[in-house]
Amino acid sequence: MVLAACVGFGIAAAAGSSDRALDQISALALVFIGVDAFTAYTLFTAFRKRGEGVPVGVRRVRQVHRLTSRSWIEVQVPSGTYWVPVFFDPVLLSMPAPTVAVVAGPQVVWEGHRLYASGPVRHTEPVGRLVDSPSMPDVDAAAVGVEVGRPLRRLTLDAQQTVAAPLVGLLWVYIDGGGIAAFVGATCVAAAVAMWLAAIRGSDPS
Repeated sequence: MVLAACVGFGIAAAAGSSDRALDQISALALVFIGVDAFTAYTLFTAFRKRGEGVPVGVRRVRQVHRLTSRSWIEVQVPSGTYWVPVFFDPVLLSMPAPTVAVVAGPQVVWEGHRLYASGPVRHTEPVGRLVDSPSMPDVDAAAVGVEVGRPLRRLTLDAQQTVAAPLVGLLWVYIDGGGIAAFVGATCVAAAVAMWLAAIRGSDPS
C-alpha cells in the first residue's frame, strides 16, 4: 500500500510537467512492474511445495550487515552446509542452536512449523556478522517474537533503508529535470522501493 501510494504521488508529480510526463510515467510503470514481478517470484518460491524432506541438523543465525538484518537457517547435510534466508517468524526465537528440522532444499519445517524462504539458497556463508541463536532459548521467547514482530516495529526497521532515497531524487532531477515536484516524487518512490526490498528479502526485527 505504501508503494502504491508513493507511485501514485510520483505519477501526479510527473503529470505536472507535460514535457517530461510520458518519460516519468513510463519509468514509474517499469518500477511498478518490476516490483510486482519480483514479489510474485519470491512468493511463488517461498510457498511452492518441495516434497518430502529429511531430518537434518540446522541452526538459526541472524545476519547483521550494514543496515541489513535477516534470519538464515544454516543447514548441515552430508554434502556440506548451505544457508536458507527466511521470512521472520516469532518461532525463530524459540529455535535452539543446533536443532533438527525436516528439510527439502530451501523448504524448512521445524516442529511442524514451516519457515518460508525469502530468497535463494546460498552455498557460501552470508556476509556480515552472524549471531547464533542460544542453545537454550528463554521460555518466553515465542511471546517476545510476537512482540518484536509487530507491524510498527517492522516498518521502523525497514524505514532505515530509505536513507539514500533523497540522493536518488537528486539524481533523477539532475538527469531529467523537473524541479521540486519531481524531486519529491522520485524520493518518495525510491523510499517506498527501498522499504519494499527490505521487507521482501525477509528483514528481521528481533
